[in-house]
Amino acid sequence: MRLLIVGTLDGHIATAGRLALESGAKVAHVDDIDSALTALRSGQGADMVMVEVNLDIASFCKSLKSERISVPVIACGIGPEPSAAANAIRAGAQEYVPLPPDAELIAAVLAAVSEETSTVVCRDPAMNPVLRLAEQVAPSDASVLITGESGTGKEVMARFLHSKSKRAKQGFISVNCAAIPENLLESELFGHEKGAFTGAITRRIGKFEEANGGTLLLDEISEMHPRLQAKLLRAIQEREIDRVGGGQPIKVNIRLLATSNRNLEEAVRNGSFREDLYFRLNVVNIQLPALRERPADIPILAQHFAAKYSEANGLARLEVTPQAMSVLTAHHWRGNVRELENTMHRAVLLAQDGRIGPEAIMLTGQSLNPGPTTASQAAPAGAGEDAAEAKRLVGRTVADVEKDLIIDTLQHCLGNRTHAANILGISIRTLRNKLKLYSEEGVPVPMPGEGERSTA
Repeated sequence: MRLLIVGTLDGHIATAGRLALESGAKVAHVDDIDSALTALRSGQGADMVMVEVNLDIASFCKSLKSERISVPVIACGIGPEPSAAANAIRAGAQEYVPLPPDAELIAAVLAAVSEETSTVVCRDPAMNPVLRLAEQVAPSDASVLITGESGTGKEVMARFLHSKSKRAKQGFISVNCAAIPENLLESELFGHEKGAFTGAITRRIGKFEEANGGTLLLDEISEMHPRLQAKLLRAIQEREIDRVGGGQPIKVNIRLLATSNRNLEEAVRNGSFREDLYFRLNVVNIQLPALRERPADIPILAQHFAAKYSEANGLARLEVTPQAMSVLTAHHWRGNVRELENTMHRAVLLAQDGRIGPEAIMLTGQSLNPGPTTASQAAPAGAGEDAAEAKRLVGRTVADVEKDLIIDTLQHCLGNRTHAANILGISIRTLRNKLKLYSEEGVPVPMPGEGERSTA
């Protein structure tokens, strides 16, 4: 955990830094917003920024957004100051921490940001060979390609590999290649010099340099444009990169991991992915099984997410009843672990009497699940409803049905565009274009943080 503290609140900032150090964080301190932006642009990096509430948090958050620097911002100030806290949250801060700092509160905030992202929760025997392979290759510097359906936990596996590697004490930097427009991804990866293009108001260090000495994850690399694949291949082969607009190559020392939910061999065959890059990345392939292929993990993951979201919502730990667990284990889980996590998040919010019963389990996408394969198989509960739903689709246009599917999936993902695109099997770019069209037609489109949670 790398913490950047911004401000000069007498000795209180120093105290917050000391408490963070005691909690295992690496702490850096600057006095003002400009210095903080300079530090982040220069590749120093941070997993969280704590900013004095009297500084211009709105301007800081706006600059972070415009420069695509993704880092949670926590405001801090002397005393509770309700109005200051509210203003900071409206300006873009995720939380407000009163000063003088409380040791338990500082530890809780740090834990909330780093929350066990490298812990692989599993019990099913199907995961045993996967974990053995991961443990075996983690200490090396070999590139690893992590594949599997959307929502199977590929980034969690990448963080697990990093935590078990000799680079574990260095940075872990992740780039979602599907979420960044093609014309910006090159700058995001390799950085740029001031004036390299319109909007390049200062030098910006890219993710390759920021990850120097540590691990770089290229998430959903199959979405990368072939032109950029060529530059990436050179960076991997030569262990050096060129900033956009720069004249001198820069040496980098990283361990490269990549993920994909698509068949890259097929992408190579159809010409959308470079064969030489595929073999460079695929030194080791870790294939994550779908959740339906590891059914023994459903109960343990369900309890894990129930505990996680009970704590996040300030509730006593909620237990999942056997009846609710039966509903969960019978579901197909097309969206895998991510779908299960969202389901348990909703269930925590809908739970009654201190427990999660079947009435709190709201499943989505059931009409997309495969039905019985033989006549002798019993019809699943609700099959009559599914047949009725299929009949109701007759007479509607494909575009109309697609619109409902996209909006329902977005609600299921609580407004998260990247997760929705992965479940739908389309690129984030296609999803954004369709949502823009729907908005122009006057269709309500869920924003991040909205969806079924807001209508429950």
